[in-house]
Amino acid sequence: MRIGVDLGGTKIEVLALDGCGEVLLRRRAATPAGSYSAILETIAGLVEGLESELGEVASVGVGSPGAASLKTGAMKNSNTTCINGRTLQADLSAQLSREVRLANDANCFALSEAVDGSGAEATTVFGVILGTGVGGGLVVNKQLLVGGNAIAGEWGHNPQPGASEDRPCYCGRRDCIETYLCGAGLLASFRRHGGRASSVEQLVALADSGDACAGEVLENYCRALARALALVINIVDPEVIVLGGGLSNIPLLYRRVPELWGQWVFSDECRSRLLPARYGDSSGVRGAAWLW
Repeated sequence: MRIGVDLGGTKIEVLALDGCGEVLLRRRAATPAGSYSAILETIAGLVEGLESELGEVASVGVGSPGAASLKTGAMKNSNTTCINGRTLQADLSAQLSREVRLANDANCFALSEAVDGSGAEATTVFGVILGTGVGGGLVVNKQLLVGGNAIAGEWGHNPQPGASEDRPCYCGRRDCIETYLCGAGLLASFRRHGGRASSVEQLVALADSGDACAGEVLENYCRALARALALVINIVDPEVIVLGGGLSNIPLLYRRVPELWGQWVFSDECRSRLLPARYGDSSGVRGAAWLW
């Protein structure tokens, strides 16, 4: 039995998988705001609760925003800022009295979709998170590529091609891909064009109803996403790109982005496929379980 933990900004989810990848049990709790010790206690309580209900001790994998420093083991680059500078993997291992494996949440998403999700038939899969933030993970032959600096797949903090608005990013840089392609970035683009929407869903509904401003902003979003993914295709050349996160629910992306990205892909054709995640919001926690 494997247990996966998805540490999110607003919720912590755990689930247990059997050897065939079937879900045995799933539980969720709110992420304690700003308290590192409470996060550790919540994760441990959820894991131990699952094991108690199922009557079995399991391996534990954790998907978390950010990554552990190869130099110190401390977390870095997480937008759940209270875990930055903390040795999350070691502390959870001590809390649970066993080795815990840890990976970036986008890496877990990519691994899940490559093992038995939308990219299961592909050799090379790039998994993309388009949500509160923008992340990515790369899987080759069902193996997660971590990289020499533990940042493989972190395309969201490269400069957005063609950007000219000087948008600040929490990472300290400006005009990162994330600032344009995350949910808040899309809504900011709409506001800059004079539109008003309280959510991405509302913006998409306006576009579907014929609102010209919303339609133009979504077209620009597709173009920006196509340009950003073309960089990945030119370097990695994945067979499949899988989208997850809240913005992956926009149907237009799967038609329009592949129509556009050929302008920037260095080939006479682009055979990479853009697909929605098979497991949706559950991909991250499933991928954490598959770390074992």
